Amino acid sequence: MFSVKDKVVVITGGGSGLGLATVKRFVEGGAKVTMGDFRDCSELARDLGCDFIQADVSKEEDVERLMKDTADKYGPLDVVINNAGIIMPEQLIEDAVVADYERLFLVNTIGALLGIKYGAKYMRDGGSIACTASNSANGDFAGYGSYIASKIAIVGIVKAAAIEYASRGIRVNCICPNTIDTPMAYADGCETELMVVGAITPLGRMCYPDEAAALFHFLACDDCRYITGEDIYIDGGVKAGHPIKAMDCILKVMEEEAAR
Repeated sequence: MFSVKDKVVVITGGGSGLGLATVKRFVEGGAKVTMGDFRDCSELARDLGCDFIQADVSKEEDVERLMKDTADKYGPLDVVINNAGIIMPEQLIEDAVVADYERLFLVNTIGALLGIKYGAKYMRDGGSIACTASNSANGDFAGYGSYIASKIAIVGIVKAAAIEYASRGIRVNCICPNTIDTPMAYADGCETELMVVGAITPLGRMCYPDEAAALFHFLACDDCRYITGEDIYIDGGVKAGHPIKAMDCILKVMEEEAAR
């Protein structure tokens, strides 16, 4: 059950963070994995026992080459995981820089769109495509407008793709993780989320990369062939509501203010 053995898999953004954890999991599961990344990760791929193709997901020709070259070597794709993504420093809408929004959309949203388009083109019927969205698709902090927008757009594209590729039995889903303990979580200019994530998450911590990778594994398996068009949250309970400790702190502050 839940086997990915011998499946032909492409994972973008595979050189670090969640992508790297996902590559490792699929390689250990016996899949034929191609790691895609905009940096040269060829040595890392050799160490892990997978292939590597350098590709910038914001460039259409790169994404098609990534999918086509993998299919040429191993046969039609079974699984595509569109994980590559970036974040920008916090920026209030009143200070919005359009170029920053465009860059986020090119990598996060258009990258996922192209991964679906060309992943499906070189995929066998009955395959699985999954994208990394974010719990930000349900809202987030002030200053994260560009990132929120890019991730909400991924959810919309995934739902449209799930309908369009259903006739081929290709399932299209996305995962919406909370802050993941990867280098991106520690990016300069994005300190707010890092400072409060433990306090606002009922489970009291960030998501670990292998936990989100496990959800990708689940969606890739043939056992899950009736799941499509979903945005699945893996957020430690954030979407469910506020942690008790956080509410206690808020109530304490309110009581102190009322007593003044």
